[in-house]
Amino acid sequence: MARSPSLFARLGRNVLALSAVSLLTDVASEMTYPLLPVFLATVLGASATSVGVIEGAAESTAALLKLASGWWSDRAPRRKPLVVLGYGIASAIRPLIGLAQSVSQVLAIRVTDRVGKGLRSSPRDALIADSVDPAIRGRAFGFHRAADHAGAVIGPLLAFAILRWSRLDLRTVFLLTAIPGALAVVVLLFGVREAPRALPEASRPLDMKTPLGRRFWAYLGVLLLFTLGNSTDAFLLLRANQLGVAPSLIPILWAMLHVVKSASSTPGGALSDRLGRRPLIVAGWLLYSAVYFAFGRAAATWHAWALFAVYGLYFGLTEGVEKALVADLVPADRRGVAFGWYNLAIGLAALPASLLFGALWDRWGSAAAFDAGALLALAAALGMAVVAPRRRLMS
Repeated sequence: MARSPSLFARLGRNVLALSAVSLLTDVASEMTYPLLPVFLATVLGASATSVGVIEGAAESTAALLKLASGWWSDRAPRRKPLVVLGYGIASAIRPLIGLAQSVSQVLAIRVTDRVGKGLRSSPRDALIADSVDPAIRGRAFGFHRAADHAGAVIGPLLAFAILRWSRLDLRTVFLLTAIPGALAVVVLLFGVREAPRALPEASRPLDMKTPLGRRFWAYLGVLLLFTLGNSTDAFLLLRANQLGVAPSLIPILWAMLHVVKSASSTPGGALSDRLGRRPLIVAGWLLYSAVYFAFGRAAATWHAWALFAVYGLYFGLTEGVEKALVADLVPADRRGVAFGWYNLAIGLAALPASLLFGALWDRWGSAAAFDAGALLALAAALGMAVVAPRRRLMS
C-alpha cells in the first residue's frame, strides 16, 4: 500500500523555509517587544498614551506599505525580492533600540522596523498561498503562524535568561537581537524559491481598483470593526505588571502566551479546512471579547497568568484562518493586493485603537479600556457570522 506523504512533504519547501524565517525573526522581535513597554515606562518615562502612539503609529505605517507591496508583488515576476528587502530592513534596524535615548528615537526605530514588515508581509503571505494546495491552505497558514509563535517563545526565554543570569541590562538584550535577525535573512536567501503562478499580461493596465468581490470587502469591513477594539498587546503587559507580575517575569509570561499560540495555530488552521473559516473566526473573536472583559476585572497576579493562557487560544483560532479566508475569497492573480488590503484594514485601525485604549486607560482606568475592546469584538463576531461564507471556498 502506498504511504501518504508526510505533513512536511505536503507543505513543501517554501512553507517550511518561510516558517523558519518567521521563527528566527520572532526570536529577535520578541526578545524586544515584551520588554519595550517596561523600558519606555521605567527608563524613558513614557506614559500609557505614549506607548499607544508608538505602537499604533508603527503598525499603521506597516499597513500602508503592506497594500503597496502586495499590489506590486502581483505585478512583478517575483515576490521574493520584496520579502528579502523587508526582512533585511527590520533585522538591521531593530537592535538600535538598545542605543535609544528618548521616546522619539524609539518611535523612529519602531516605525522603520514596521516599514520592513510592511514590505514583506503581503508578498510573503501570497507566496505561501501560491505554494500549497488549496485543500491544505488553512493548515499551511496555521503552521506558519505556529512557527512564528514558537520563535516568540524562544525570544522572551532568551531575554529572561540574559537578564537573570548574565546580569546584562535591557539595552544589551536589544542589541543582541541582531544575531537571530541575520540568521533569518540567510535562511530566506538560500531556502525560499519563487512559486510558479500565472502572471497578468504585460498590456494589462496598472489598476488598483480591480474588483475583488463584495464578500471580500464585507469581510474587511467586519475585520476593521474588530481591530478597532484590538489595541497593542503592550497594554496587556502593562496590565500584568499592574496586577503584580514582576518585570523579570514578563518575558516568561509572554513566552507562555506564545506556547499556547504555537500549539493551537496548526490545529486551528487544519480544523478550518474541514469545518470552514467562519466558525473558527467567530469563536475566536468571542473568546477575545471574554478575555478582555475579564482583564478589566482581574484582581490578582494569577489572574494575569490564566488570562494570558486563554488569550493565546484566540490567536490559534483566528490568525491563520483569517489569512486562509483572504486567499479563499479572491482570484489567484489578485492575492498579493488582497493581502495588502487585509493588512491595511488591520493597520489603519491599529493607531486609533491604541490611542483610544490608552486615552480610556489614562482617563477612566484600565477597566473602561478593556470593556470597550470587549464590546467591539462582540459586535464584530456577530458581523462575521453574517458576512463570512458557510463553506470553505476553493481557489
